[in-house]
Amino acid sequence: MDKWKLIRAADFIDFNPRESVSKGAMAKKVAMEQLQPFTRDIPAFEVAPFNGGSKFRNGDTLMARITPCLENGKTALVNILDNDEVGFGSTEFIVLRAKPGISDKDFVYYLATSPLMRDKAIKSMVGSSGRQRVQHSVMVEMEFLLPPIWEQIEIGCTLRALDDKIANNRAINHHLEQMAQAIFKSWFVDFEPFGGEKPSDWQTGSLADIADYLNGLAMQRFRPADGQVGLPVLKIRELRQGSCDATSELCSPCIHYDYKVHDGDVIFSWSGSLLVDFWCGGDCGLNQHLFKVTSRLYDKWFYYAWTNHYLDRFIAIAADKATTMGHIKREALENAEVLIPTEKDYSTVGDLLTPLYEQVIRNRVENRKLALLRDSLLPRLISGELSVADVDAK
Repeated sequence: MDKWKLIRAADFIDFNPRESVSKGAMAKKVAMEQLQPFTRDIPAFEVAPFNGGSKFRNGDTLMARITPCLENGKTALVNILDNDEVGFGSTEFIVLRAKPGISDKDFVYYLATSPLMRDKAIKSMVGSSGRQRVQHSVMVEMEFLLPPIWEQIEIGCTLRALDDKIANNRAINHHLEQMAQAIFKSWFVDFEPFGGEKPSDWQTGSLADIADYLNGLAMQRFRPADGQVGLPVLKIRELRQGSCDATSELCSPCIHYDYKVHDGDVIFSWSGSLLVDFWCGGDCGLNQHLFKVTSRLYDKWFYYAWTNHYLDRFIAIAADKATTMGHIKREALENAEVLIPTEKDYSTVGDLLTPLYEQVIRNRVENRKLALLRDSLLPRLISGELSVADVDAK
């Protein structure tokens, strides 16, 4: 660290750099809700007429400046634009751009996601409750120990390799999930293996017939006792982001086993934001408004695929309940018809779908471990406590 220097943020980062986009010109737009917590890549954008907002180029870092988005880790590295293309987004983004020859774009991004910058930014937020913001004047005056440019590049490359693997796994999973949906549709909707006709020897049932939908507990009644190591609580927020975090509530580890959730379990959010997914965020406790879906009669591929098949219908049912928080009742499960194939056909489809879903689960679990490794290395590398050579030696 002999060559690391204490330097103002504004001396190596260009905050909210000036860019020009004509009023009404069509450009790529990134909304705040399109950023995922602690996720480098921007998963989605829209093309819209420019009507104001932050402006950015590839290689810039977008950092939320408003509560609770900043605390939730909404920070991303822009990589969705063409060369010389300018995009725009929420006015609640702070744009950070590396200064050529002084700082590296990856290093700037990882600094923005590290506690070194995040904690200072969060503590400096001002404004009314629920609308607090980080001030530009505070960001530019922050001071950090900055390594030489070559060492910044090494640090960025080390952390980027982990995020690249995470992104690759996500892309693979997207393809696997599309394959699985196509196979399910071919067999159970279009009946392609049977010339477009439903087999006469198949039976019918309902979602309630093929699986058990266990509603979670009101976990505020099951807090950890003094001295107990609490279990993270799985709520709708955690299900949507795919993980628990430091802000997740805790429950007693002594709750009944049925209400404990493990990697690979199928979870169905039936109230508020409806979602069906494989949970791969580690052991946790099942909160109310979530179903843990299991079956003593059928395999995971079968009850997951059929529950997911009816998700759009359930979302429409929930949307009709405008006067209350949208939800479905158990009668919706009882009214959702399921086709139950012969043992031979069931086995054939299972042999196709089971490996796909199992690989999706393995990739997600690996991503969780990669993210934990990245998050443990990040503050130590960014602060100089650990060198890239130390990481390579391990």
